Amino acid sequence: MNALDDPARYRELRGRIRAKYALDALYREVYARYAACVARCPVGGAVLEIGSGAGFARELLPGLIASDILPYEGLDLLLDARRLPFRAGALRAILMFNVFHHVPAAGALLTECERVLRPGGRVLIVDQHPGILGGPILRYFHHEPYHPGGGWTFESTGPLSGANGALCWIVFRRDRAEFTRRFPGLAIDRYEPHTPLRYWLSGGLKRWTLLPRALYGAATAIDRRLAAAWPDTGCFVDVELVRRDRDGERCS
Repeated sequence: MNALDDPARYRELRGRIRAKYALDALYREVYARYAACVARCPVGGAVLEIGSGAGFARELLPGLIASDILPYEGLDLLLDARRLPFRAGALRAILMFNVFHHVPAAGALLTECERVLRPGGRVLIVDQHPGILGGPILRYFHHEPYHPGGGWTFESTGPLSGANGALCWIVFRRDRAEFTRRFPGLAIDRYEPHTPLRYWLSGGLKRWTLLPRALYGAATAIDRRLAAAWPDTGCFVDVELVRRDRDGERCS
């Protein structure tokens, strides 16, 4: 087994997220956007996080179903995102952070999202964006595979070791017309790049960090101004999808 795919690393990873001020704060920002997305969904139906890993979304979103393909501690559900164990229309929201680019069959995941969401339900995908900063970082400095010329599938070595860092960009930007054709029940509400620098400066899940608490506020201001002026500097992206109603109309 590749060490990245070992669920016994849960406490190590959780410890790093909570110990680094910048990384903990970035997770909280993502979870705040989770909550905002759920607030835009219809009342009724469950809220599912795919790939909860060592995160702590459930602390901020009570009632959220925490799931993963690896048997981490504290999960509500062990599942494969390509085969969701829910009936049609059972969910009002599906949320994922740094997960989409690890799914070796994006079409299968999206088919399931289209099936299990109720009309007006939403998917929020927070993932890597290979823009003018992210592309070189993912290609030359990041440990995960990165193939911007690839397709919607890839041969996976494992749940975390297998990846294509360009997958979200491929499906929702490069191949947007194909996505629209294949998934008429899902509308892209927004594709918003963000966070040019802070995640990388935080060191992510590695042991080191270059972003102490004292500098986090200034780094946040720079990050937001940079992304506002030049969106393609964003190294991460929010992709929000809306489940259309049965007549093909986008639900508000």
